[in-house]
Amino acid sequence: MNKLASVISCLVIFLLMSQPSYAADLEGLVSSLKDGGYVLVFRHGATDDSQKDVYPFKFDDMTAQRQLSEKGRDMAREIGAALKKLGVPIGEVYASQLNRAVETGKLLGGKDVSPVDALTDSGAGSSSAMANPDGKNAKAGRALRDLVNAPPKAGLNNLAVTHKTNVTDAFGKEFADIREGEALVYKTSDSGPAVLVARVQAGEWIALAGR
Repeated sequence: MNKLASVISCLVIFLLMSQPSYAADLEGLVSSLKDGGYVLVFRHGATDDSQKDVYPFKFDDMTAQRQLSEKGRDMAREIGAALKKLGVPIGEVYASQLNRAVETGKLLGGKDVSPVDALTDSGAGSSSAMANPDGKNAKAGRALRDLVNAPPKAGLNNLAVTHKTNVTDAFGKEFADIREGEALVYKTSDSGPAVLVARVQAGEWIALAGR
């Protein structure tokens, strides 16, 4: 029984020690973000599954697209408020041409966005299209990587709001688990490709801003 108590005690201590360490890592990232030079790739916020996309896409017809749910709007609005409170300077905001990504981008960055074809759902509703190494998907993946590799203006960070399929096209199937509202944070460089430095969940920005 003493052995079991000892194991539980060690586990509790480990959990208590690991949480502040993780928070400190995010605090360090935010400190670096304040100096600019990063691109944050977001998957759009939560959507209303009762709505369906119509193919081919009709970008000007909101009734032919799956839209953000109220939960998705609230999430994007809260992340945007958190980034502002944390002092993260936002430069360009790029988004898929689909309204759920455009709306997410506006709420995150607090400004107008630039719709980009390469960020638009490359799977067009087909789950089998994910991380397709050939044809259209390969082109979309290269275009997203090019956007991520382009350094922002001095002192700023760019945002790119896209879809799970595009993320896997660009960065591989290991990112197929990217959640709605999750961000991949890339550090850019003038001398080579951008480097992934963190994956940040929506709630983590919000929690840090609320501390």
